[in-house]
Amino acid sequence: MITAVDTNILLDVFLPDNKFASSSAKLLKLAYDEGALIICDIVYAELVSQFEERSILDKTLATINVSLSSVDTNVAFLSGEKWSLYRKSGGKRERIITDFLIGAHAMIKAERFLTRDRGFYRSYFPDLQIFSLESEKDGSRK
Repeated sequence: MITAVDTNILLDVFLPDNKFASSSAKLLKLAYDEGALIICDIVYAELVSQFEERSILDKTLATINVSLSSVDTNVAFLSGEKWSLYRKSGGKRERIITDFLIGAHAMIKAERFLTRDRGFYRSYFPDLQIFSLESEKDGSRK
């Protein structure tokens, strides 16, 4: 099973976040035990500011077995469609196109998505399987 990982989960572990580090690390391990972990270019870019050198970021991702999966035109088109719907429905500029690129990438390139931002992604990517502590507890994985 391929799991796309959102920036917030990785930052929880890398910084570490006192509130979420433990649960995010547990979910990463569970996802890895069940298959492959991937991130898109946008998540990679969002992580850059937390590392002094590219080689350190790359080594850190390799250590936790996260692979880079690039955004392609299929992902870009789907994200543009979803972002357009968001804006047309009165969506504020709180959400930027990168959020939609990350969601579209997970939708097209993975079988599920590991994020703490479940509400947003469930709203705009309803067919995207969200992997979370809640889905693990109730066995739904959605």
